[in-house]
Amino acid sequence: MKTISVHTNTPYDVLVERGILNRCGELIRPLVKGEKCAIITDANVNALYADRVTASLETNGFSVVKFVFPHGEGSKNAQTLLDIYAFLCENEITRSDCLIALGGGVVGDITGFAAATFLRGMQYVQLPTSLLAQVDSSVGGKTAIDLKQGKNLVGAFKQPAVVLCDPDALSTLPEMFLSDGMGEVIKYGMIRDAALFDKLCTLDLQTVQAYFDEIIPTCIAIKRDVVDNNPFDHGERMILNFGHTLGHAIEAYYHYETYTHGSAVAAGMCLMTKYNGTQEQYDVLCACCENYRLPTSVEAPLSELLPLCGGDKKRAGSMLRYVVCTPTGTAEIRSVALKDFNALFEENRR
Repeated sequence: MKTISVHTNTPYDVLVERGILNRCGELIRPLVKGEKCAIITDANVNALYADRVTASLETNGFSVVKFVFPHGEGSKNAQTLLDIYAFLCENEITRSDCLIALGGGVVGDITGFAAATFLRGMQYVQLPTSLLAQVDSSVGGKTAIDLKQGKNLVGAFKQPAVVLCDPDALSTLPEMFLSDGMGEVIKYGMIRDAALFDKLCTLDLQTVQAYFDEIIPTCIAIKRDVVDNNPFDHGERMILNFGHTLGHAIEAYYHYETYTHGSAVAAGMCLMTKYNGTQEQYDVLCACCENYRLPTSVEAPLSELLPLCGGDKKRAGSMLRYVVCTPTGTAEIRSVALKDFNALFEENRR
């Protein structure tokens, strides 16, 4: 087992081990005083892993209830959150009990937000089952739901009691969701670890899976190092948003239906590098993304994507913050007046 300790205002550990879902109850029991655990999951993950997680929790003395919602970003909304609240009330969940986020990034985000707000706050545990969730969204305490006006616009910072990552869970992922997660993995190489990025350039969607036991803890440790110094979405933590300014605009333009989050981030990283990096760096990044069947651009014109960036949560007043990585393995946070953001891309157009 590999342990990465996160030292935020509420410290916790991220544990990475194959088969850890089968003994999650044993690891959660010392951390939770209550008698009940409420599993929050989606329909896809429920069919694969809910029974074994329930069995482990019950073996370790918990009473277990389960809420299942439809898979996908479209469920990360206020109505699903209200349905979760109602479910928790109906099952008499108390502040000393625990929510279990069993699933990918959508499940983790909405469960974390429910834990931050139900009864003014209760414990929750992350059991991420997607690559994107294991390397990124399950760590750092950012929780949220989407609004029609944009992604992750309503949320709270809430650290989990523990994160249990089981690389074996990735064996059941459809190829598109492995690609999705690799978008965030490539991001970590770009912002902080040139050696990781160089390694990724030599692999592809099939061969990289043999390195997950190494790659997953590496990405988590990078995020831990950034989050430890910046528990909220300010300062250096902004480097984690490389590719996201345009990526979120891409998701919104296509109504969260055409591109997964990781795919949109990959296209966002490539577009940002195209207009703010060197030609060589752009070519290498595009080739790396193509290894993992990730898009390097989208058909939507920049003239329609750029205005959507103004609705992103990274905006500060009339200023928009964005990240560039030149050279690879480093990240710089830049800020520009929103009215000048379009011109930035025009000036650097190739």
